[in-house]
Amino acid sequence: MKKQLYSLLAFFLMYASAFAQVSPFKVFLEPIAITDLGGLQAYAFATHNGKWLVLGGRLDGLHRRQPFASFDVAGNNNQLIVVDPISLQRWTAPLTSLSIDLQEQLSSTNMQFHQSGKYLFTIGGYGYNNATAARKTFDKLTVIDVPAVINAIIAGTAFTSYFRQITDAKFAVTGGHLKKVNNTFYLVGGNRFNGNYNPMGNPTYTQVYTNAIRKFNVTDDGVNLQITHLPEIVDATNLHRRDYNVVPQIMPNGIEGLTAFSGVFQLSIDLPFLNCVNIDSVSHVVNPTFQQYYNHYHCATLPVYSASANEMHSVFCGGIAQYFDSAGVLVQDNNVPFVKTIARVTRTANGSMAEYKLPIEMPGLMGAGSEFISLENIPRYANEVIKLDELTSDTTLVGYIYGGINSSTPNIFFTNTGTQSIAGSQIFKVRLLKNPTVGMDALNVQSTGTLKVQVYPNPNDGKFTVIFNLVKPAEVKISLVSISGKVVEERVLKNLKQGENIFERNIRAIENGGTYLLTVSTPYETAVQKIIIEP
Repeated sequence: MKKQLYSLLAFFLMYASAFAQVSPFKVFLEPIAITDLGGLQAYAFATHNGKWLVLGGRLDGLHRRQPFASFDVAGNNNQLIVVDPISLQRWTAPLTSLSIDLQEQLSSTNMQFHQSGKYLFTIGGYGYNNATAARKTFDKLTVIDVPAVINAIIAGTAFTSYFRQITDAKFAVTGGHLKKVNNTFYLVGGNRFNGNYNPMGNPTYTQVYTNAIRKFNVTDDGVNLQITHLPEIVDATNLHRRDYNVVPQIMPNGIEGLTAFSGVFQLSIDLPFLNCVNIDSVSHVVNPTFQQYYNHYHCATLPVYSASANEMHSVFCGGIAQYFDSAGVLVQDNNVPFVKTIARVTRTANGSMAEYKLPIEMPGLMGAGSEFISLENIPRYANEVIKLDELTSDTTLVGYIYGGINSSTPNIFFTNTGTQSIAGSQIFKVRLLKNPTVGMDALNVQSTGTLKVQVYPNPNDGKFTVIFNLVKPAEVKISLVSISGKVVEERVLKNLKQGENIFERNIRAIENGGTYLLTVSTPYETAVQKIIIEP
């Protein structure tokens, strides 16, 4: 037994050390506080001269289980907020001087937004509609003159003339992303959710995913807005996503693009996507060789590119995920808990992608619904990707993270009454250290592997299904070992087919439950995951 345990520990030590990489940069977080700022999550923002304009979002934490309390009006952010992170000041103004249509959209949650020059474009969002006395996804595009509104709020003067709004059914989207590639806007993914949210499954709402990238151009003379819709890209399998991350990219060929990471839900099961979709001005392509295991829900993201190495780095800060790391081994939890993980996805010059867990973590179970607010004066591409090679100091302040959901424990969804989480008011300064001489980021080898192992359900009571992929017919060994090193079961499956394979088990010998290591091995690859078996 001891020999088995020592062999197991030696394997994981070798496994962890063999698959690590010297960090291309380090990330440092420094907390700062602004008096009376208040907590906020799932909001929109823009910047001007170092100040932030913040609007929309929720003042509470994760939406509650009780249908009558989910997304209640009391949790709406009904103010425009200006923040100066240097002087640690904040100013506010109520939305009440604006039209009802503007008030409703600009107090909604999960709007899509993008700042282009001095204008903030906001689309859709989910919130309360007075006309129907119910919640809906708003079919609005609002354009905001950011410098003028910031100056008016600080001065306490009128700002109503700095908002323009139009109605368009294609803009009735929430939980997606609005980005710009060259001169074209991209409204990526999301859904139209009308009616009162009800997690109990009762038919109090309708939900339709866009399954699309909706592209459009805007002609704006400063008074009139003209929208020219372009042919949209529809992909009901790969673009069926919401509440995820779309990160600006510099592609290996040097052009600007986007990558859509993870999101919910897969068509066949209520779990996050693990793959990603690369988007440029020509097409969208699913990367079949990469799997993202950490950071599946919308969270603060940092896009960083090194031109000298032709490497694109996307950093994800906390949030919600189906997986987290424990001593170098993936733990799968299909309840999709809140996590602390900060991870980096790197695309190399040949287009290959891999996921690395950074040694730093979020200070708590936070990050979901937060945003990274970049400094305007650091070297950036037009799409706001940070130019790593042009950061002149060893350590550079590149921006801030603000808000998001702070959860008291990892899994609160099925018990949430409103007290288990809050909207965070914490601000973090974000610094990058270039070319660190020490420090390793742990490669998640399964992110570049081909087995794509998943276990359902997990946690489980000893009855579970293992799903894995084979790139060619092979013999597969599946073993289940306790943390103490006891081999619970070991099976060799011969002559399995190429493609997806399913292995179902009912382990009756486990009485007390616990955490176990599930290993799937082929002659060419091995994947290890921790699973939880409950008594």
